[in-house]
Amino acid sequence: MAAPATCPVALRARIRRCRFAHPLPTSESSVTEGEVAMSEQSRRRCIGLDVHRDFAQVAIWQGGVVSEAGRFATTPEGVRAFAADLGPADEVALEATGNSWAIAALLASRAGRVVVSNPVKTRAIAEANVKTDKVDAQILAQLLAADFLPPVWRPDAQTAALRRQVLRRAHLVRQRTRLKNQVHAILHRNLIPRCPASDLFGIKGRAWLADQQLPPDERTTASALLRQLDFQDHELALIDSDLARVALGRDDVHRLMSIPGVDAIVALSIVAAIGEATRFRSPDKLVCYFGLNPRVRQSGGHTASHGRITKAGPGHARGMLVEAAWAASRTPGPLRAFYQRVRARHGMQIAVVATARKLAVLCWHLLIKGEDYAFTQPSLRAHKHRRLELRAGLPPANGRKGKSTAYSLKAVRATERDLAAQGEAAYRTMVAAWQPRRDASTSTPPRNKQAAGADASNGTRL
Repeated sequence: MAAPATCPVALRARIRRCRFAHPLPTSESSVTEGEVAMSEQSRRRCIGLDVHRDFAQVAIWQGGVVSEAGRFATTPEGVRAFAADLGPADEVALEATGNSWAIAALLASRAGRVVVSNPVKTRAIAEANVKTDKVDAQILAQLLAADFLPPVWRPDAQTAALRRQVLRRAHLVRQRTRLKNQVHAILHRNLIPRCPASDLFGIKGRAWLADQQLPPDERTTASALLRQLDFQDHELALIDSDLARVALGRDDVHRLMSIPGVDAIVALSIVAAIGEATRFRSPDKLVCYFGLNPRVRQSGGHTASHGRITKAGPGHARGMLVEAAWAASRTPGPLRAFYQRVRARHGMQIAVVATARKLAVLCWHLLIKGEDYAFTQPSLRAHKHRRLELRAGLPPANGRKGKSTAYSLKAVRATERDLAAQGEAAYRTMVAAWQPRRDASTSTPPRNKQAAGADASNGTRL
């Protein structure tokens, strides 16, 4: 009969028997795997770089301890000298900035892993009261070691070059606009009426400007601005020719040009910003990337509040989508019907942003599925393509009929516009059933205009 548990003798006997743990049978392979894992973890180094124009601050995490490692010059020789000490077990993290991609390309040949992080998300994750170069490098190393660093997608060389070309063209357009505004300001300061010609900077407009009475200094300034404007126009024509040649060899650009309001420049801007369309799992991911989704704040049991669009991601591509939305709102088709339906409820500004979001969703489907826009106008699309060829430097077909000949035929254009109008009418008929019929006893209180506008931008059925 076993002794009761309260017996002191039995307790002492049990303690003496359990004083030494019995070893469990282990296999040699499991011990070896554990030792290998511990050895690899001990050799792992996570290096954080706080990159500047002339140098980069270094911090190294190893075995749970973060230490400083000085600086190195951000020159090709300095980066290569730093990369010479790296090995396959080393991981490097740096924030995205002007020279980050060049540094990452040099380090990738030696390090096992190079992560370029999003600076906006990094600041949101690790907000420090003391912000110095050393602290930032240490935080990057710690976040990399914890695998909690949001990476940035790295474009290939062709996509990166296209992005630079598109942004350079946008810079030239802005410079040209500034020069024109300065000329208009000179006329405004001297009480000179508006130019009777449609284009002040055309042949007739410049002849009219030369006859105006201006002070000598203003005349000199206007002449200098016109010379700069001629230079900007020449540079813009050169880069337009280069971009046209790039667009002619890309099927995705031709596919996006089938959408009304999307020309070669808009299509190239979208393609350059997206890169690989397959990296977005859904059209909503692409909408978020362009910053066309509304802000959402929700906590606890409170109702979610919607704000303005986030405006995250590439601003130039988002602006191109808005410009295309303005053009699509004036072209017969389902997109115009969608714009008019939202404008009737929430106004013009919210409607054009909602149309831009619809264009982003449409671009995702066309690129992923490899299809053209169903309601495209063939003659208009051929006209776009012919203009692109001429801009690229292809010889003109004087006296010969080409594919874009139908664009100049009024009957053909009218037929295509009627077909697009039928698609617009079909869209109106389809969405008519979406309008909710609320009973007076169960109707929900009206929402504010900002929340309703967020729903329109988010594609909610209203």
